[in-house]
Amino acid sequence: MPTYISLLRAVNVGGKNKIKMDALRLLYESLKFSDVQTFIQSGNVVFKTKPQSRLAERIELAIENKFGFRPSVILRSAEEMRAIVNASPFLNRSGIEPSRLLVTFLANDPGLDPSAAARAKVLATKAEPEEMHLCDREIYTYFPNGMARPKLSMAQVERTLKVPCTGRNWNTVLKLLEIADDSETR
Repeated sequence: MPTYISLLRAVNVGGKNKIKMDALRLLYESLKFSDVQTFIQSGNVVFKTKPQSRLAERIELAIENKFGFRPSVILRSAEEMRAIVNASPFLNRSGIEPSRLLVTFLANDPGLDPSAAARAKVLATKAEPEEMHLCDREIYTYFPNGMARPKLSMAQVERTLKVPCTGRNWNTVLKLLEIADDSETR
């Protein structure tokens, strides 16, 4: 069975949309997913299941039924996450601080693909010294001065693209891939 990584958008942020990770793990297990593992409190779940259509929607509905709100669920397979790590435009650059590198994952729904005009507008955003690269369904952004007071608004990026998205720092991305890789060997 393939291993998937699900990234929940806007969970446990600012005291809203609270879900304990143990409860989230149990919910995924109730959906008949196996080898379910959560990582940190921001709604990251690694699990195995047969390939199926509308998987993200199925998880969203289950969360809504159990917890009373419906976050966007963004999925990547372990193979896709490996490709995302290898495709980072910052991978071989020296001096990149992993906690300041953000990967923003765009929703999976092909019907929500951002237009070429929206992509161009996002890429034209001036926010130096921050640096952004939009690659397929991911945005790689480096915040050399940290993410506390960025010039680049990821909320504005999401509004421009008109696609739900959620970000994880590079350390989290690497850890999720490590968990997925371990899961695949079991």
